[in-house]
Amino acid sequence: MNTKYLMMASAIFMGILGLACTFLPKEMLDYVNLTATTLPALFIQITGALYLGFALMNWTAKTVLIGKIYAKPLSLGNFLHFTMAAITFTKAAFHDPNSTYIIIAAVAYSIFAVLFGIVLFTNPAKIKGA
Repeated sequence: MNTKYLMMASAIFMGILGLACTFLPKEMLDYVNLTATTLPALFIQITGALYLGFALMNWTAKTVLIGKIYAKPLSLGNFLHFTMAAITFTKAAFHDPNSTYIIIAAVAYSIFAVLFGIVLFTNPAKIKGA
């Protein structure tokens, strides 16, 4: 599998989430009808920083050979992140099946989890001309 587009897509996905969490934490809490106090907003901003860090890491590694033993920490970190989030969102979707946003998040994270699972457990694609 050529991982360039996967790394770019995951970087853009997490970059958008990271920017939203970093700069709009109170608005996000208000949107889901939670009290926008200092501590929850702080945790959302810290989560945004984590997402931005992951996005930057994925964007800068988009040309790196990834798969099986190559760049294993990179593929393992992404696989773990997307798998755990997919499980969490899927569980939340079963508890609240009317929440469109949770279902969309569950599907998006599940797709990334499957793709990073393929990258983690298979040999990298040979790039023609290299």
